[in-house]
Parts: sequence; structure tokens; C-alpha cells
Amino acid sequence: MNQNFDIIIVGGGAAGFFTAINLVEKQPKLKVAILERGKEVLTKVRISGGGRCNVTHACFEPNELVKFYPRGEKELRGPFHQFAARETIEWFAQRGVALKIESDGRMFPVSNASQTIIDCFLAATQKLGIAILTGQSVQSIFKKENFWKIETQNENYLAEKLILATGSNPKIWELLQTLGHSVVAPVPSLFTFNTKDSRIKDLPGVSALVSVKVKDTKLQATGPLLITHWGMSGPAILKLSAWGARILFEKNYQFTIVVNWLKDTDTADAEQLLKLIKQEQAKKAVSKKSPFDFPNRLWESLVFASGIESEIKWADLSKVQLQNLSNQLTNGSFQVNGKSTFKEEFVTAGGVDLKEINFKTMQSKLHENLYFAGEIVNIDAITGGFNFQNAWTSGFIVAQSITS
Repeated sequence: MNQNFDIIIVGGGAAGFFTAINLVEKQPKLKVAILERGKEVLTKVRISGGGRCNVTHACFEPNELVKFYPRGEKELRGPFHQFAARETIEWFAQRGVALKIESDGRMFPVSNASQTIIDCFLAATQKLGIAILTGQSVQSIFKKENFWKIETQNENYLAEKLILATGSNPKIWELLQTLGHSVVAPVPSLFTFNTKDSRIKDLPGVSALVSVKVKDTKLQATGPLLITHWGMSGPAILKLSAWGARILFEKNYQFTIVVNWLKDTDTADAEQLLKLIKQEQAKKAVSKKSPFDFPNRLWESLVFASGIESEIKWADLSKVQLQNLSNQLTNGSFQVNGKSTFKEEFVTAGGVDLKEINFKTMQSKLHENLYFAGEIVNIDAITGGFNFQNAWTSGFIVAQSITS
């Protein structure tokens, strides 16, 4: 027995819900169902942003916004001119959810609870009569005349239009390959670096504003770096992991990073700065106080790594010790052996090949009435609300193209 709908959306996450709500708000007569393989919907929304849900980012210029997407920068330019952060804020405001901007540009519900977003979506789907069918793991998808037939482990569904919003789901990618779509093999993105090094061994929790690069590649990033029990994390490291997702995968996560703890100051300038400090603070112990804008504990560790004993005064520093110290400050090499997932926000680089999608409609170029929303396609972003923005934008464009 087939269950018939006008539109079926596979995937009960952010992109799936946003698409469904926008569809039925524009055309209330549409019969729409969301199929979710798990027992619960919106699980990633619940845990994102430490349970606060990082809805979007306060970047209001589409041409700037696209720069946060290692994969998808070119393709998202058009979509972001239609629906981006400003429209997202307005959309939620119209439904009674106020958002606030934090100092780093991330935007959260004023309530500081992801449940606010979940409640908003559930209330909207209920009001609009959208069917939410959980425990429906899709086993096969095929085109039957003018209909899509979707078989789950216990039901068959027919729909004129099919929207896939399943995120990084290998099973759905396999089914798409049987339909002739190409899938870029997924690799992890947004991860932290495992490094055991005496210079940072006793410093978990210490952070500094740095520039960091991966040796023998063009990969580099600036921003806060956070020392952890297992190595290094923080925005600078996460940026590197996103932009370098493929390169670092190919290196099997064994590589060297070079950290400049003074961010923009090169080694020669650092040496000149140290010489000035040497004159000004001649009688003070070098290791006692950081002359730079990062914690004393980190300074002490770098001083020690430069071969400078704890009681040595600035006046007594040799030329070699000064050079060693400027090198440690601006050019410190750290060996990375492996990675760790960043919180629960597991993001992959990979998905449906972008060349096979029409970004004016988010429709497949291979099959009519097959659409994509969210991370199922080969688009991903750095951390900060950008992956959700892609979900909202693509969902909006699918709804717009089907209903206009």
C-alpha cells in the first residue's frame, strides 16, 4: 500500500524542516511529509552551539559571507543574494524567535536554548499540517512515471517531488549514485589537532591570538588558538581543518604546523623587539612576566624551550638565546599526530557534486523534481553558524522554486 504526498522530504533536520515550513506557508494546500530515519527529529539542532543553537552569523554582505565556505563559495553567491543572514533573522523574528549577536559575530536565540528553535519548527509544522514520520529509514528511491517512489523498511511512499535533506548520510549518497549522481567522497572537516609537545604539556585552557600554517602547504589561518589536554583547538585550528580537510586527510593527519604566537610579527622584527625589552628591563628575570599579549604561563614555557633558565635576567641574554626566543615566538614547529572531533558538531567535506545541481532552484540537473537542501551536497563551512545558514538558504530556495 503506497502513501501518497505531493512532496516528500527525506531528513528531519534543520534543512528538512525549514524547507517543509516554507513550502506549505507559500502553498497551504500542499501535502508534505518529512521522513526521518531516527526516533527523534532535529537532533543536531539540539546539540549545536553547546545546546544554544548557533543559528547564523552576523555577516550581512553575501560576497563576504561566501568566504566562510571552503566548499561552495562560488555556488552560494547567487543563493545568498536571495536569502542570507538578514533574511534568517527576519524569518525567525516573524515567528516570535529573537536572535542576538555575540562579540565574535555568532548569532543565537535570545533564550540561549536550542529548544526555542526546535519548538518554533515543531509548532509551525503542526500548524501547517506537515506529516512528521520517524523511524523511516529509506531503502530505495526510484522514478516511476511522473512520481518518485520511496521505500523505507516498513512503508512505501509516492510523491511528485522529492527533496533530500539528509546531511552526511552514506546510504542516501549510495542511492543517488545508482540514480547517476556523482558523490565527492566525504572526509572529516572541523576537527582539532592532537599534538604531544613539552612546550604545551601543562597549559590546557591557555589561549592566544596567533597565525598558524601547515608546513609544506599553502594552508594558513589567524585567530585564537586554544591549548587542550590532547593538543590544539580554537578558531584558528578549526579554520585550518576546514580549509585543509582534503589535504590533511591525504596526509593521514600526520603533519607539522608552524605557530606564530605574535600573529603578524616576523622573526626578525621579534628579535628587534626583544633587544629593546632587553635594554628596558635589563635587571628583571626574563621568565617572570610576558611582555606580549598572551598568558605568563605560555611565555614561561617558550622562554624555557629557548634554553633560558628561570633566574636569567634580560641583561644576561646571549645573542643565541635571543635568536632562539624570537624563533620560538614566531616560528614554533609542532608535530601533529591525528585529530579529534570538535565537540558534537561533526561536519564532513563531501557530498553530491556541485556541478550536478542548479543553484537557482537547488534541483538536480539529472532528474526533474529531485531537489537538495543542506549538507547532503558538497558544501561545508567553518564553525560559527555558517553551516546552518547554508541549510536555511538552500531550503528557502527549494521552497521558492517549487511554489513560484
